[in-house]
Amino acid sequence: MPGDGSQKTLMDMEEKMIDVIGVDAGRIWNELELHGELTTAVLKKSLGMAPFDLNVAIGWLAREDKVLLKRKGNTIKLRLK
Repeated sequence: MPGDGSQKTLMDMEEKMIDVIGVDAGRIWNELELHGELTTAVLKKSLGMAPFDLNVAIGWLAREDKVLLKRKGNTIKLRLK
């Protein structure tokens, strides 16, 4: 309803989600910088991230052209560019 603040709340939630994705992307970046090429399974385990959060953050890094992704069968590996 107009004037009930729901639009502002939705925008606040979107901003918080973007912030969380950025933080998660930074955690992945740091892990790759420290260990080099890793699989998504190793990243998920070492960072304790939910699959959805991991994949969204990897997508962020890929869109920003920060990582290289390789797929072989069901395994996805990534490394920093």
